Amino acid sequence: MMITNKKIFITGGAGFIGSTIVKKLIDDNEIVIFDNLSRNAIKNDPILNHPNLQFIEGDVLDFAKVKVAMKESEIIIHCAAIAGIDTVVLRPVSTMEVNMLGSANVLRAANNLQNCERVVCFSTSEVFGSHAYNSAESDQTVIGSIGEARWTYAVGKLAEEHLAIAYYNQFKLPATVLRPFNIYGPGQVGEGALSIFIQRALKNQKIEIHGDGSQIRAWLYIDDMVDGVLKSITEKKAIGESFNIGNKRTITTIYGLANTVVRVLNSKSEIVFTNKHFADIELRIPSVEKAKEILGFEAKIDLEEGIKRTAQFYEGRMK
Repeated sequence: MMITNKKIFITGGAGFIGSTIVKKLIDDNEIVIFDNLSRNAIKNDPILNHPNLQFIEGDVLDFAKVKVAMKESEIIIHCAAIAGIDTVVLRPVSTMEVNMLGSANVLRAANNLQNCERVVCFSTSEVFGSHAYNSAESDQTVIGSIGEARWTYAVGKLAEEHLAIAYYNQFKLPATVLRPFNIYGPGQVGEGALSIFIQRALKNQKIEIHGDGSQIRAWLYIDDMVDGVLKSITEKKAIGESFNIGNKRTITTIYGLANTVVRVLNSKSEIVFTNKHFADIELRIPSVEKAKEILGFEAKIDLEEGIKRTAQFYEGRMK
């Protein structure tokens, strides 16, 4: 099912995932990007001049501005958040406030709309804690030890999840929650491990691994993530539900990932190990059966293909 002739409001729409969604929908819909530009993936991008795009600079902590900017929107995609390990550890208060209070503002504003068809809220795979193996949406979530700054991100996102589903249960707001698992690809900004590995490999620079590299992840290419988002908007059965969006075919250790990047890109980069200064996720593998059954979602891009596509993007930027 295509999404056409809708007014779509995207918080964090200038970021990595948000901007990729914008580019997918912009030709057939009216798009409003609401972003404070803390992570800007569309700087100097021609998309900014598209006639169907309106950009509003603002912060999700400002409810009044969110409400006005969201006016008459039919689809809400809430991507805005404080993210990235280093940023979260340095700014735990901002992380909690933006991810909890900012999300509360977005949901409250959406609940005031006359013709709201869908609200998609982005959560995180980190709600499953440090050891998540084949984790299903109904599994127990974990908030981590109190005082460990790393977990403020997961706690804020988990609160957002509960609030989104509460708005559905109490007010019938058509909300859906997505839990992305390790997204990467062209245009990523911030602290994504795989994009950093690829960029350093292209320059034959050292690739640093925090800890011993035994941490296990399943990596999802950005185009597959966007496909999951669009399916969550168009599928009526997604309302009031949460979904893992990931790729179980791309499981590898961080050390294995670095070696794969070096091999695929024929790089001369040396892989080195550094001490961790934060709590880490040791195991993060999703169960994706629910997304497949209800959304018809299944990741298509395998790891090596995704690495090649991402490298082509960064090579173009280096010329």
